[in-house]
Amino acid sequence: MSKKCELTGKIPLKGHNVSHANNKTKRRFLPNLKKVKFKSELLKRSLRLTVSNAGVRSVDKKGSFDQFLISAKSRDLSLRLKKLKKSLVNKSA
Repeated sequence: MSKKCELTGKIPLKGHNVSHANNKTKRRFLPNLKKVKFKSELLKRSLRLTVSNAGVRSVDKKGSFDQFLISAKSRDLSLRLKKLKKSLVNKSA
């Protein structure tokens, strides 16, 4: 399983642990990922996605999963969600 948010495209960042003596060791900053179930009213189905906490908050802000998907940029979405977005746009038009 890749550590990538399917909605926002967040990926792990690289950095250093810095000790009191200013010694630097490499580390990774992982996104806060959760498995969340979203329901699409337009497509009448539910999806289980690996999403960051920020992604869940973005969906809440837009109001529904369908509205978020329609307004989201395709470059951030996973391949699975790009196909879903395409079918959503066709269905709503």
